[in-house]
Amino acid sequence: MALVKIPKQTINLTAAAFIEQLSAFQSNAELEKIYRYFKTEAGDYGAGDEFMGVRMGQVFEMAKAFIAMPVTEIERLLESPVHEHRAGAVSIMDFQARDKKTSEGTKKALFELYINRHDRINSWDLVDRSACFVVGSYLFDKPRDILYELAQSENMWHRRTAIVSTSFFIRKGDLTPTFGIAELLLNDTEDLIHKAAGGWLRHTGTKGRSRLISFLEMHAATMPRTMLRYAIEHFDKSEREYYLGLKK
Repeated sequence: MALVKIPKQTINLTAAAFIEQLSAFQSNAELEKIYRYFKTEAGDYGAGDEFMGVRMGQVFEMAKAFIAMPVTEIERLLESPVHEHRAGAVSIMDFQARDKKTSEGTKKALFELYINRHDRINSWDLVDRSACFVVGSYLFDKPRDILYELAQSENMWHRRTAIVSTSFFIRKGDLTPTFGIAELLLNDTEDLIHKAAGGWLRHTGTKGRSRLISFLEMHAATMPRTMLRYAIEHFDKSEREYYLGLKK
């Protein structure tokens, strides 16, 4: 089914209006796909999560139409137990944070909303959809202490935010935060953190391959195997075998 674009001029920019309009795209067939994809047994997502069965592409189109939603209404949308509603909320946050016309005051409010309501941003896809620009972009010219605090949190999604947020720094050629946070996550026990840390380490190789190699020479033998595999995914076969061999 083709995505339906929503005319922006017809929109009441409230959480209630977003929820009402999104419900028109609910599909039981899509709901079945979502359950298969996300494997939504208890514990895979935050407590009380629900799914309604709307394609993520349609959620993103709706978010674009609601890009001017006030921060107070975005928070109301985050309050919903329905995953697609919260995916819409973080997508609106992302679109606003990327927009050059967004004021510094609004970007600060978006960042504070993300941090203060992280309890509602409680799955890998919600973090990955928004952390780069809502958190990383905002902190680029500011102290990054909060990322190191999040990296040491008991909350897995806090830790994922810490590493994913550094993707904006990598884009700008600043690799130090990624390596620093990845080092804090070397002993993490969660597979979703191993994948994220390894993936973002891999990204550093596009900007500073020698620094990635130095990190691997120091940590490959002891880092989680999944993290290592993700980090060396773009290396050639002999290099991958070398680093994997260090773990033996």
